[in-house]
Amino acid sequence: MTRHDLKILELVILRGPNRWSYKPALEALVDIGTLEECPSNSLPGFVARLLDWLPGLHQHECSYEVPGGFVRRLQEGTWVGHILEHVTLELQSRIGHPAGFGRARGAGATGVYHVVVRITQEDLTRACLLKARELILAAIHAEPFDVDGALRGLRKLAQSKALGPSTACIVEAARTARIPVAPLAHGNLVLLGQSARQRRIWTAETDSTSAIAESIAKDKDLAKELLGYCGLPVPEGQIVRTLAEAWRAAEELGLPVVLKPAEGSRGEGVSLALLSQPEIAAAFERAQQVQSAVIIERYVEGIEHRLLVVGERVVAVTRAIEFTVTGNGHDAVGALVTRTLGGRESDRWAAEALLDYPTVRRALNSQTLDANSVPAAGRVVGLHRHAKLGEDVLAHVHPDTLALALLAARIVGLDIAGIDIVARDIGQPLAAQQGAIIEVNAGPSLPTHLRQNGGTGNTAGDAVVRHLFPAGEDGRIPLVGITGCADTTSVAQLLGYLLYLHGRSVGVACAAGIFLGQRCIQQGDGANWSAGQRVLINRTVDAAVIETSPTSLLREGLPYDRCLVGVLTSIEAPTEVIPFGVQDAGQMAHVLRTQIDVVLAHGVAVLNADDAAVLALAPYSEGEVLLYSRSQATSAIQAALLKGARAVYVDGDALVFAQHNNAERRLLAPCVNAADCLPAAAAAWALGIPFDLIIGAIVGYPVALLDQRTATF
Repeated sequence: MTRHDLKILELVILRGPNRWSYKPALEALVDIGTLEECPSNSLPGFVARLLDWLPGLHQHECSYEVPGGFVRRLQEGTWVGHILEHVTLELQSRIGHPAGFGRARGAGATGVYHVVVRITQEDLTRACLLKARELILAAIHAEPFDVDGALRGLRKLAQSKALGPSTACIVEAARTARIPVAPLAHGNLVLLGQSARQRRIWTAETDSTSAIAESIAKDKDLAKELLGYCGLPVPEGQIVRTLAEAWRAAEELGLPVVLKPAEGSRGEGVSLALLSQPEIAAAFERAQQVQSAVIIERYVEGIEHRLLVVGERVVAVTRAIEFTVTGNGHDAVGALVTRTLGGRESDRWAAEALLDYPTVRRALNSQTLDANSVPAAGRVVGLHRHAKLGEDVLAHVHPDTLALALLAARIVGLDIAGIDIVARDIGQPLAAQQGAIIEVNAGPSLPTHLRQNGGTGNTAGDAVVRHLFPAGEDGRIPLVGITGCADTTSVAQLLGYLLYLHGRSVGVACAAGIFLGQRCIQQGDGANWSAGQRVLINRTVDAAVIETSPTSLLREGLPYDRCLVGVLTSIEAPTEVIPFGVQDAGQMAHVLRTQIDVVLAHGVAVLNADDAAVLALAPYSEGEVLLYSRSQATSAIQAALLKGARAVYVDGDALVFAQHNNAERRLLAPCVNAADCLPAAAAAWALGIPFDLIIGAIVGYPVALLDQRTATF
């Protein structure tokens, strides 16, 4: 029997918009070798084994655009590169990270393919593709493969790499609102927006969250003391450090009481409704395992509610509900919880998070159970009343209670806060039922407030994004993206100089380096993803000009998701792109079209009307198209002017800025080649820079360029 192989020749992470997708993608160059002569329907037992291991493949639509379409392709005969794409996508879906986009295309050489899948997380998607290769080869050779073990390993990797639930909640809402998102480090520090208009989040805290306020919220006794000083209802209590002090305080307060660490989170070490000295002793020991200082306070009768304050509004209120599962005699508690939540892979994650919660673990322990226990058929297992599985009751909260929550957040100093209130009836004032604010939390868990019981929406994340970007702001600065096969660096430098003279704090990333204003902060090639990102992270920049070389576009993608102005200078087929499977100008046009695809609807695509391949991409711009040419006689210029569009062209020693019958003719100095200034002049007009400033800057530019290239910090 022939021993087939599936070789991964290269893996490329495309972090920005690229020739395959607007979103980040993993591109694998694969060589299927002898399998080029063996489509799927010619491999004995392969299709059956593959579908047995991954039954979810039955739902893949493929080119038939109906569920089962991919299975039909397998049965008709398709090639392993295409199968690698679908198996990678299925593995991502099985671990709760559906990507939904993939491509498999020939790379020119026989048996060599580009396999592309959308990235959910770089390391995870790479691991899924490599595991998919192993699974496919095992299925081809009728060898055993531990699918469950592979999924466990991938799920563990996903948990270690994924954003935390609150951060992910905000990021999802920001992306829905089309606000740029860029993780700044490993962990949960994320940049929303660009440069001077950016905001930063870390879990559910923002760059406006006061460090002092966070410290106050962490110190539960201090926070309660401040609220009490201001007349808000809080349970009486005190800090104790010994069991004797705890019992003495309990007698003074009157039973039942609550014990909890003075500092803590997620309910760790919290014990409620303690009625006896032995119970208090056990609770005191649990609390001291978290921290030596322990708070003992009056127990407040009622149900816990978490009120989410964002800015000047209470945006969600979740009431804790009792959560139970019923044993069937063969499934463990973890599986029962997963099934109760919905049974999907993402619900398994939610179940694992819930079962890891301290109060839930204690509730199971009190029933001599844990997540792996198998309860008898018919046995009802209680998992404690829990706000993570609560119900939305915002519409029923008394206005006075809403006002108290807002005041509590303001007293502590938090812009985003979780206010925990215990009340028998949240629809009535707290004073009438001896309800109380029991805790103020910085960085509250936002998924707690996602709509429950099958509802949809991201109330919490949306509220945070609206708080950070009010009145429809999108966090974007004026950004000019430039690419092409010639003259792009000179265009970027001149346009950066124009913006600098226009009073902008401009950042430029181009092949000559990275510039802030007239200072070079990094010499060498900056026409790449990393350099562009450095400009867009810098908080001093309020306008950006970013050049991306064709090679960088193929290897990394664009450094931004959208741009206000996109400039495309020329299309050729340079030899350096041949290794990427780009053989001619037509294929290069498909690559460089990405720059035009990302122009915003209210933006402008600046195109070279003297290059037919560039001109052919005009229909792909969602925004305005502004053409430039060396001659007014160019047919494309004439057609554009007849339609009322804008155009810039050369007339002798002058630049002409024209629209329909209106033409602003601006004379240049005899030493200046007007044609060389066309792309930058057109882009400057698209940005709204005055004509006289454009011409004045161009005339004085050669000396300024020399200064700009040599200036350093």
